[in-house]
Amino acid sequence: MNILKHTLVVCSIMALGGMLGGCSMLNSGSKPSRAKAEKDAEMVLPRDREQLAAEEELRTYTSEDIKRGVVKGDWAIEEINGKPAVGEKAPYLRFSPSNKMAYGYNGCNFLNGPYSYNPEEKSLSFGDMASTMRICQGDNLTDYEINLALSKVVSYDWEAKDNDYYLYLYNAEGTRIMTLMHQNFDFLNGTWLVRDINDTPVNDPEMKIVMDVDEGKIHGNTGCNLFNGAFEIDMEAANSISFSNIALTRMACPEPNHETALVVALEEVSAAKPIAKDEVVLFDAAGKQVLRLTRTTDQ
Repeated sequence: MNILKHTLVVCSIMALGGMLGGCSMLNSGSKPSRAKAEKDAEMVLPRDREQLAAEEELRTYTSEDIKRGVVKGDWAIEEINGKPAVGEKAPYLRFSPSNKMAYGYNGCNFLNGPYSYNPEEKSLSFGDMASTMRICQGDNLTDYEINLALSKVVSYDWEAKDNDYYLYLYNAEGTRIMTLMHQNFDFLNGTWLVRDINDTPVNDPEMKIVMDVDEGKIHGNTGCNLFNGAFEIDMEAANSISFSNIALTRMACPEPNHETALVVALEEVSAAKPIAKDEVVLFDAAGKQVLRLTRTTDQ
């Protein structure tokens, strides 16, 4: 057990029973430095989804891609064998067509390995998946079941449902063993007027937010200062987003103004949902509406 504290172990998830075998030590020596271990870990397996390069091919996923059966991008693992997937953090898979590799997290350990698919035959399979060997903490985790299911996948199907896309994976008997969801936030692209902040009406034609989902960026005007920041899609739950790194110019603003309230609301945003063709609401982690926006063509 002491060795595991200093050494990253990678194993293959074997098809037979999803057992872990074929382990290899990536870091030799009795007590390698922490920096060396972390560097090796980054070279072999990402410890966080955000460490993967934001490849342009993965940024967008359209209904046309779905119709053609394209398998790419980030997918949250929603169900495993008909029940909710449970992890210490939300399980997911990322498909990277350029190198034909799948990267993921089973709720406890990180995975990667090759995948192949044929949209005409709706066939899909995973090769031997390498896995970290962290000891899992938590109750009712489905990490083992996810490993086992991946080894048994032979086919897939897909569906566009409202603003989200679903990928269904099946075993050789035709039983659905995994359901994945790709969150589509294209409805947020464009320029928006701020109409309400925490249920307080705002009547300021200069207070606007511009969102670029593909680039992961936002910018706008508080009604006084310009601002910009990052737009991030979270895998934790449906409709889950967040804004970060909000930076503003420093012009002195006349009173009264809604600038502080807007910045605080943006930092609290945890989810987004369209309520009409050109109207969306943004919620905090408690499900409270913090912003209501309407689309505008004015820049």
